[in-house]
Amino acid sequence: MGRVPSPAPRSIRLLNEWSDPTHTSLICVIVCGWKLAQVSAREKNIHEGNLRIVVLLAVAALALSTAGCDKLRARDQLNKGVASYKNARYEQAIEHFKNAVALDPALLNAKLYLAAAYVAQYIPGVDSPDNLANATGAIDQYKAVLAQDPKNVNSIKGIAGLSLQMKKFDDARSYYKKAIDLDQNDPEAYYSIGVIDWTMAFQPRMEERAKLGLRPDEPLKDKKVCAKLRADAEPIIQDGIDNLNKALSLRQDYDDAMAYMNLIYREKADRECDEPEQRAADLKTADDWVDKAMAAKKAKAEKAANSPQGITVDQSK
Repeated sequence: MGRVPSPAPRSIRLLNEWSDPTHTSLICVIVCGWKLAQVSAREKNIHEGNLRIVVLLAVAALALSTAGCDKLRARDQLNKGVASYKNARYEQAIEHFKNAVALDPALLNAKLYLAAAYVAQYIPGVDSPDNLANATGAIDQYKAVLAQDPKNVNSIKGIAGLSLQMKKFDDARSYYKKAIDLDQNDPEAYYSIGVIDWTMAFQPRMEERAKLGLRPDEPLKDKKVCAKLRADAEPIIQDGIDNLNKALSLRQDYDDAMAYMNLIYREKADRECDEPEQRAADLKTADDWVDKAMAAKKAKAEKAANSPQGITVDQSK
């Protein structure tokens, strides 16, 4: 009689082709059992005819626990999710990543990709239940990552960024400070706190201006209102200036930080109607930051234009 052909290649093909979880689990167990039996047979020099007995014993043992196969299936789901994500099929990607997490809760990358897929579908400023569910879903996954890896900066900054977009400023500030604790040389974290400070100063001032019926280009004139607004926001404004300065010390051409330096000095100036000299000085500082931001943007554009594009050929030879 001829030798019995190895069933392993067919099992592997079925593992790739069958998507039903029950079939996949069974096939995974059989393939793992076959491989284990082959190794055992080689080590113990078991005759091919007796190999079936070894296979049955190996499969029986593996059937008691499919954890190893679940990990393989989880990685397969992760790979499929990544492919869908790269092709902007985010809902499909989310399902694959969910499956990966369910199969292997310790698979950190599956949770990070699941969070990223939720973020890709979130639209800042839209408060519909479905949209907010995307943001909440992403935050939940980032928190799940932090439960396994408390120093995962990407997850910390992910929660901070979403909290900022959802206008949960206290949460955003708290998480950006956690990011700074882990990396004190990250200019983006300092910049983001500066943006939060400016936003928290801007909103109450605009509400007060609306009550007074002022035009956009008309400065505050009521000294009592100015003094109250200044007292309420002075610590926030100074904190914003300090954080933006720190960001700029770490990234000298940070034009976005320069733009917010302009904005936050204008916040400061509009509260100084009872201090005209200080107001003029702060407006001058704001104008200077506008000039610096424009110069930085221009320098970046020129650098990009002068950078080699693609493959160049030396024509001088």
